[in-house]
Amino acid sequence: MKRIGFLSFGHWTDVPSSSTRSASDALLQSIELAVAAEELGADGAYFRVHHFARQLASPFPLLAAIGARTSRIEIGTAVIDMRYENPHYMVEDAGAADLIAGGRLQLGISRGSPEQVIEGYRHFGYAPTDGEDDGAMARRQSQVFLDLLAGNGFAEPNPRPMFPNPPGLLRLEPHSPRLRDRIWWGAATNATAAWAATLGMNMQTSTLKFDESGQPLHLQQAEQIDAFRTAWREAGHAREPRVSVSRSIFPLVDDRDRAYFGQAQQGTDQIGYLDETTRAVFGRTYAAEPEVLVKQLAEDTAIAAADTLLLTVPNQLGVDYNAHVIESVLRHVAPALGWR
Repeated sequence: MKRIGFLSFGHWTDVPSSSTRSASDALLQSIELAVAAEELGADGAYFRVHHFARQLASPFPLLAAIGARTSRIEIGTAVIDMRYENPHYMVEDAGAADLIAGGRLQLGISRGSPEQVIEGYRHFGYAPTDGEDDGAMARRQSQVFLDLLAGNGFAEPNPRPMFPNPPGLLRLEPHSPRLRDRIWWGAATNATAAWAATLGMNMQTSTLKFDESGQPLHLQQAEQIDAFRTAWREAGHAREPRVSVSRSIFPLVDDRDRAYFGQAQQGTDQIGYLDETTRAVFGRTYAAEPEVLVKQLAEDTAIAAADTLLLTVPNQLGVDYNAHVIESVLRHVAPALGWR
């Protein structure tokens, strides 16, 4: 395991039990948690994107703000729902945020999960073309995004511009030269993992996956990672790809941990349906004393196969507590997994 970061959904709820009661709280606390995680030695700060929900939505202002407050930690998404995105505008936003951060963005994109409203992407002005479903639309939008990130000129310049143009066709600006190599695809199936590899994207796999074999999540994800790496080799890409897995991991080291997670009930994978026909396997929560966690996580074949582990954090418990969880994993669990 080379890198360990956190993944936040950025929930907020205006109730007394929540430390994150507003959108402002969610955004500002996300910045503070990223700063704290960097100080603790963590490798990444990642954020989920959900529309029409009391969660984090527009990622680039947040990523840019974190980039300006930190100097080392990777800053990413897991994932941006490409059904909702204008690839051209997204290239500009991503380029600006990456330049502010000094080339530290790691952008996870995907088709996204079931959303809060019916066909919410239509409210953003996007709809599948004839013969497409929303997943195919997301993949099409993603390919446009990847092509634009290459930085090749494509737009005919105005012969009488307001400001002088460089020679040739124009590209979108600002351009971040290496960002194309730092795009990840959030894959829910083996087939989309292989598709992402052919396009030269890194791979993210979450705490859930479409159930394709009935096996435990970690075994299905290990097969998914193998399919991704096989397709990568066959595509002949020059660089080594990266793979991340997400897990809910809570070392029980003090009374707060035992109060919050000592009675955690999700000690095994769960099966559910994302819609009427899509069966999914949801990963277990790991909550135990550090020495027990080390043994349990050593048996997780997907963690062993990945190079990056993202810790899902309960952001509504506040910055201090989540920093404590990250520190506990880094100090008491991560070294036994081969981290650093």
